[in-house]
Amino acid sequence: MWYLLVSLLMMVQAGCSSVPTTFMPSNPVPPEQFSHRLWEEVLSAHVHDGAVDYPAIHLQGRLSSYLKLLDRMDPSGLSRADRLAFWINAYNAFAVKGILDLYSPATLFGRYRYFIAREYPVGGRTLNLYDLEREILIAQFHEPRMHFAIVCASASCPKLQPWAYEGQELDQQLNRVTSEFVNDPLRNRFDRSRKVASLSMIFQWFAKDFEARSGSVLRFIADYVQDPSLKLELLAGDYAVQFLDYDWHLNGPSP
Repeated sequence: MWYLLVSLLMMVQAGCSSVPTTFMPSNPVPPEQFSHRLWEEVLSAHVHDGAVDYPAIHLQGRLSSYLKLLDRMDPSGLSRADRLAFWINAYNAFAVKGILDLYSPATLFGRYRYFIAREYPVGGRTLNLYDLEREILIAQFHEPRMHFAIVCASASCPKLQPWAYEGQELDQQLNRVTSEFVNDPLRNRFDRSRKVASLSMIFQWFAKDFEARSGSVLRFIADYVQDPSLKLELLAGDYAVQFLDYDWHLNGPSP
């Protein structure tokens, strides 16, 4: 009964959510002066092989300064690539901030609070992680590789990288993190004798995004596997697909 109640709350809240279509920051930063440097400094200092040192981030102020900068920025003035990089970085920074504020996606009710109930200021408006992912990143950009760039602070998520996303490097960065995720045996496994692909739940939750790009989930994955013979097997289409349990434990020490 508790599971059903929380699930209903999440659906109702998501249905009633609103995503800003315009931004009105106070003391705005001109687009040509905006930089992800502060976020890059946080990541390079406190993220190591995907593990996030939340206590260390909590003790220094660079994340807070970066979040204030996001609230002074109107992303609509950026190029498409720069806007996508902006929203990926914003998602990851907000996800870290949620953990520092003692929200957690580790439980079902915790996921409601973490993804939907908690809102973050950006461009003079507010939005939550759920809407940022679904209504901005997915609906506006149609870029399935971004699913391997945004990180919701959990062990089964893609690894948080020790660098920020940048518009001029974005295509290469998205290819890099997608390839890393697809070929990570902790997140995806391929039993070649039984022809079974055991995949991350991300490929089930967002199957439509991968199918829209490549025709099927396995064809999308085949574009990024490093083993040429496995690529051919996946393209042949005779693999059964199952999905691995998602580990919602924190991707680093608790703050």
